[in-house]
Amino acid sequence: MGDRNLLKQILEASRDVWDRPETRSTVRKNFAKLLDCGTAALGWEMYASDNEEKRCYHRCKSRFCASCGYRATLLWLEYQEAALPAIPYIGIVFTMPRELWSIFKRNRHLLHDLPVLGAEVIQQWINMKYGVTVLIIVVQHTFGGDLKFNTHLHILISAGGLSKSAGRWIPRIELHKNALMRMWRYAVITHVRGALKAQVLKSHLAVEDLKRILTFAYEQHPKWIIFIDKIASKSHFLLYAARYIRRPPLASWRLLEVTDREVVFVAKDTKTKSLVRTRRNFSDLVDSYGQTMRWVRWERPVIG
Repeated sequence: MGDRNLLKQILEASRDVWDRPETRSTVRKNFAKLLDCGTAALGWEMYASDNEEKRCYHRCKSRFCASCGYRATLLWLEYQEAALPAIPYIGIVFTMPRELWSIFKRNRHLLHDLPVLGAEVIQQWINMKYGVTVLIIVVQHTFGGDLKFNTHLHILISAGGLSKSAGRWIPRIELHKNALMRMWRYAVITHVRGALKAQVLKSHLAVEDLKRILTFAYEQHPKWIIFIDKIASKSHFLLYAARYIRRPPLASWRLLEVTDREVVFVAKDTKTKSLVRTRRNFSDLVDSYGQTMRWVRWERPVIG
């Protein structure tokens, strides 16, 4: 059986896990479309000559489909390459302590706000430091190489900015990692504390326990890591972003085997920088796919 059919096999075998009322409608709809892709269920076009007929079945056009997602990726890359100016860029990654991941996983309304928070942190700092406005693109990830929930932001920033007061383009700016980390940490913790105070934060923990976690994350936790690539390639960033925005979270080549209870696939071990054979049950894998279906986000480039 071909690699493209493995994902369909996974979804068929795990239908009782995802095809139920408590699953988000977006997830159920896309999974169902993927299963029907290229079949009579989505309809077809009939082409005929004097002595021959050919039926062409409609495709699902879902980014989670190995065939449809690949074509959409190529079109998306072509458009973005043309839309982004040919100027130098800086790459940056915003992370957060793992103790906060479960909070954002359960509170999607807060997860949705993270790309805007990240962009505002960068723009505010640059405006205070240089008085310029930069081009910022944010791609939010909600999973790591092993598909476990891990929310972080990949950001592309123009290496120069527009000075409105001087009316000209400033070609070079320098980012300071520690200053940005402190602003990012403050923005995230303040956002969560605001939700807690407004009583719109869902958690299995008591309020006092949540407050302790937030205080520790803000005052003592070392894992607010910021990565900066001072010479970022526009093309490299777009290719990397497309893997998460326009394609399934697990590439077809990484799917190895499907049993009656679990999926075997190749995962990335970031510590050893190697590929390892990994097993996940249907419920965990479907949950990972469902998380990425909506919350891997693309913030369009804006200036001002």
